[in-house]
Amino acid sequence: MNNTNNRIYKILFSTVYPLYLKKVEKKGRTKEELDTVIFWLTGYDANTLQKQIDLKNDFETFFAQAPQIHPNAHKITGVICGYRVEEIEDEVIRKMRYMDKLVDELAKGKKMEKILRS
Repeated sequence: MNNTNNRIYKILFSTVYPLYLKKVEKKGRTKEELDTVIFWLTGYDANTLQKQIDLKNDFETFFAQAPQIHPNAHKITGVICGYRVEEIEDEVIRKMRYMDKLVDELAKGKKMEKILRS
């Protein structure tokens, strides 16, 4: 694992979550909608998500402890941060970009059923 990946892995979910929240609320979406997207992707619920935040787990641990990555997560495609999500080989970084993509779609006003790939 290179140093860039190492640094990315160590980003704390608890520091990024408020940024996600700020981003979606600025666009008129709610914490509940943000949490729904995160629950869908990871299998966490309100209690287990809050526990991840309270424990200040990094993204590597956050995804390692996720109850279940949604079977339709592979349907999350497109470009985020200049990379095609579906072409990212590193599993942790791909999952992080899945989450970024879902949050972006939420902030851009996409309908929830489109975001949740239903």
